[in-house]
Amino acid sequence: MRQLVMTAMAVFVLAAPVRADEEKVPLDKVPKAVLEAAKKRFPKAEVVGVEKETENGKTFYEVEMKEAGKTIDVIVTPEGAISKIEKQIDAKDLPKAVASALEEKYPKATYKTIEVIYEVKNDKESLGYYEVLLVTAEKKTFEVEILADGKIKAEEEKKPGKK
Repeated sequence: MRQLVMTAMAVFVLAAPVRADEEKVPLDKVPKAVLEAAKKRFPKAEVVGVEKETENGKTFYEVEMKEAGKTIDVIVTPEGAISKIEKQIDAKDLPKAVASALEEKYPKATYKTIEVIYEVKNDKESLGYYEVLLVTAEKKTFEVEILADGKIKAEEEKKPGKK
């Protein structure tokens, strides 16, 4: 099972878009407030890496953590304010409306990774959407963003070798 999870993670990492404005940051170079915020929110998780990102002229740190075999990405400002949380979950934990919508649109698909995305504003977390990387019965790979009510927010076919 562990090997399957690691393989799925590798597929997801390789399929995830890599932007030119992302850079890995050694933990000793990450602002103290960033690590403190992530560790405070997920005290039992282990920090496994940090990337610095610039989006729309704003700098964020993506703190990758592991807890109970699952990945948690915490997006934090340099000042230590959490803006987004991306938590890996199992397919069985998807809301019924989401699971049904995915099964209807992508029958017999294999799920590679599933994340629940929380938006954070003024220290209040709210469910944003679910992000699912799946492979269809026709062997096409899609990244699907889907709301809790089953409405598809966005979908993108991931071509082999495309970043």
